[in-house]
Amino acid sequence: MAKRIPLGVIEGFFGRSWSWQQRTELASFLRQTGYDYYLYAPKGDSRLRSQWRQDWSPHDWRALNSLRQHYRATGVKFGLGLSPLDLCGPQGRTDGASLDTKVTRINELQPDILALLFDDMRGDTPQLAAIQTELAHRAAALTSASKVILCPTYYSDDPTLEKVFGARPKDYWETLGSSLDPAIDIFWTGPKVCTDHFTRSHLGDVAERLQRRPFLWDNYPVNDGAIKSKHLYLKPFSRDRADIGDLLAGHAVNPMNQFNLSKLALASLPRAYASANYQPAQLFNELLEQLCPPVLRAALQEDAARFSAEGLGKLTPEQRAHLSEHYSQLADDSGMSAEVADWLAGKYTFDPACLTD
Repeated sequence: MAKRIPLGVIEGFFGRSWSWQQRTELASFLRQTGYDYYLYAPKGDSRLRSQWRQDWSPHDWRALNSLRQHYRATGVKFGLGLSPLDLCGPQGRTDGASLDTKVTRINELQPDILALLFDDMRGDTPQLAAIQTELAHRAAALTSASKVILCPTYYSDDPTLEKVFGARPKDYWETLGSSLDPAIDIFWTGPKVCTDHFTRSHLGDVAERLQRRPFLWDNYPVNDGAIKSKHLYLKPFSRDRADIGDLLAGHAVNPMNQFNLSKLALASLPRAYASANYQPAQLFNELLEQLCPPVLRAALQEDAARFSAEGLGKLTPEQRAHLSEHYSQLADDSGMSAEVADWLAGKYTFDPACLTD
């Protein structure tokens, strides 16, 4: 059985965001299924990204405070993901005071985790690793969070990242690993941005480069990319997830835009770590029984494989309309049938800001 490591969910996808109510509901689900933490890092929150220097509106700040208090009461750790991307150029070093101000504001939430997310940016910058290390050390010195995690600009071996964000600086990972405080974890998505299968040899090699065990950012079942947005990933995590825990510092799951449907896959990961005989195929039927009303259970047993493998691209307009009407009539308290119907009807549109898939 794999070593038990911190397991969590990071709301880090593009496109249609979850609601404050859904984020609140997630806490009890995480506690019940065996997760340890939640990271609030929605791409749609500009106060964490493009307008990170600006403060949240009074409404959003109250909502954030309420959310944080709820997670504390539920017993699930709470964190935020901040993306001060414009500080990563050489000129960014002159504006460290803005980072100090933001981290101090975030401290008012008393987060358990602070993540500095340097993904989704141009990376062909001289001394990129040194600059990001300096920013991470500055934030770590000021934050009240007990855990700091850095997401590098190049968080995978996937050549897609260099095609989109420019050539990776020479020895980027090695420099980051040797200069960054060992107490700061580093996110890694695997050999691909969206990795289907993890091998022990790959993760061992990454640990050597980063000089620490990687903190896995698992892009399953996320479906926010141009291709993946046409699919629903409902099946449990594959068997390899049960065999890699001793090589990781932690495991964070990036879920789908569909909040309720994400629960099917999410519920399986703690089971993979807890069982010496993890059987994903059998578990899927168990999770359908636990999380879905009977009428929806039967429909998803029939359609889940098609939604995952074929997706919207293989359905004719007539088939989509028929299935959408069918699922919209399966009124249930889980909210899953409505999400399937909306997905079939094209209401989860692809966000072109997502440059990787």
